[in-house]
Amino acid sequence: MVKPAKKPFIIAELGTSHGGDAVKAGELVRAAAEAGADCVKCQIVYADEILHPKSGLVPLPGGAVPLYETFKKLEQPPEFYANIKECAEKAHVRFLASPFGPKSAAILRELSPWAVKIASPELNYLELLRETGSWGVPVFLSGGVSTLGDIETALGTVRAAGSGALTLLHCVTAYPAPCEDYNLRIVANLSHIFGVEAGVSDHSTDPLIVPLTGLYAGMTVLEKHFCLSRSHGGLDDPVALEPPAFALMCRELERAAAADRAELLRELERSYGAALINAVLGTGVKVLAPSEKENYGRTNRSLHARAAINAGETLTADLVGVLRSEKKLRPGLPPCWKDLVIGRRARLPIPNGEGIRFEDLS
Repeated sequence: MVKPAKKPFIIAELGTSHGGDAVKAGELVRAAAEAGADCVKCQIVYADEILHPKSGLVPLPGGAVPLYETFKKLEQPPEFYANIKECAEKAHVRFLASPFGPKSAAILRELSPWAVKIASPELNYLELLRETGSWGVPVFLSGGVSTLGDIETALGTVRAAGSGALTLLHCVTAYPAPCEDYNLRIVANLSHIFGVEAGVSDHSTDPLIVPLTGLYAGMTVLEKHFCLSRSHGGLDDPVALEPPAFALMCRELERAAAADRAELLRELERSYGAALINAVLGTGVKVLAPSEKENYGRTNRSLHARAAINAGETLTADLVGVLRSEKKLRPGLPPCWKDLVIGRRARLPIPNGEGIRFEDLS
């Protein structure tokens, strides 16, 4: 009997569902632990590390929101995250967090994390990868809205910095992500190509189809959004699982992990139809999913002007931000060009917030 991988390590992505409320954050942690999560993850959000104030409205599951202003309201002091970690330890689950820049990374490092999670849009933020990789702890890297070359560069950067064990989480950067876009045959391929553990960060709304098909495909880690209620207004709550659905997912993964792999596939095909399961499994070739193609180069990081830069002005470090472009602002050069851009003069005026391009420089 050939079995799938053992029950995956399950991460409950709390994100910013706490809304900045410490009491609610504790409730989320306890509810996720009771539902069967092995780990709870939060996001250490400081708006200026992620977006420019001129980013405007950003489409999210609950509708378009002024994301920069929303992130500003969600900013919390270091003690807030220390409290979440303490709640996790009391609930006997692991604490994990995603930093988005130097300030949030420094806060996370002070918490002595056992591991760190890098979100998909930060996969090309090499400064952040070098910093977190230097901590020597395990690193979870989400590979949504990325190419195979992007992933290769990111893994090489983290490894060179001296990181601990690496886990690559296959992901589709869309909210919600259609299950047909998941291409889960890529999980084993990514593991073999890069010599790392591979899992899935699932943004689909169904509690079972991607998790169970991912188990069949060989994932060892599953990350899934978690909330107390989809009606609570958190940024990702509309695509998150409420406690009963999350608990069902955990139970079914444990049951399926003990099953024969061929029988698991037959069960999935009986439940969802062979055509749909084959679509979810996909080709195994790493490509941008249809639902995330338009996000490439915009959700990822690029170089942006933090203030208006005049023609002839020298670009200094405080004028160059590594930010997500999103929909309104034009993307700039990839972050790997930052050191070469600083010190050059602007050939053309660069408006505040816009991406810095080769043609803008002398």
